[in-house]
Amino acid sequence: MAKSTWFLLVSLLVVSAAAATQIKVTDNPADELVSVINSNRTAHKASTLYDNPGLACIALQYIKAYQGDCSAVGGTDAKKPLESEFAETFAPNCGVLASTLTPITGRLLGCQSKYVPPSEAFSKILIENSKSLEILYNKNHTEVGAAVRGSDGGSPYFWCVLFSSGKTNSSFATEGGAPKITRPGCFSGADDKCSGADDRSRSSHMWSFFTAALIAMWYAFGL
Repeated sequence: MAKSTWFLLVSLLVVSAAAATQIKVTDNPADELVSVINSNRTAHKASTLYDNPGLACIALQYIKAYQGDCSAVGGTDAKKPLESEFAETFAPNCGVLASTLTPITGRLLGCQSKYVPPSEAFSKILIENSKSLEILYNKNHTEVGAAVRGSDGGSPYFWCVLFSSGKTNSSFATEGGAPKITRPGCFSGADDKCSGADDRSRSSHMWSFFTAALIAMWYAFGL
């Protein structure tokens, strides 16, 4: 009887953990970041921005241009991709028509070694000073695109937000009506189920759980 009870409990824990993990996997941190941005804008009487998937895909390409070099983000050694890369590299990689590219009216970029939730990335990584706030609340913005990516699926983690003054449904238009999905990394507005930049950490948590469950079963059945 005791062994049967142990078996049922362990089975229930495994199923519950798998279900919880499935819920996490369907989250898209880039979408969550856009939600935080729009909430903050409306709280300061600024307009809600359209989440443009083409622009968001380009934000992910913008991150990839740094090739995992966190030191190139901010500080005296800060760098940024050439403007020509938007039309020559970023747009083609996303399937965005170059003729529909619209000027970028603001950029927020951050990088750190540890993955954090979107709300924390917004308040502690992307919004660093008054200049960041000016970019956030700029009234010229009409569209936004956000992306998050880890380097090779792990640390460091980059967060990027691009703003534009383009027209909804005409700027950053894509071939076939949807941007190309690339991994690793997530971008907003794509109606894409994305597990975020911390795939490795989530996988390790699940392996730890299943290991513990197997040990519990070992003791329960006296194997």
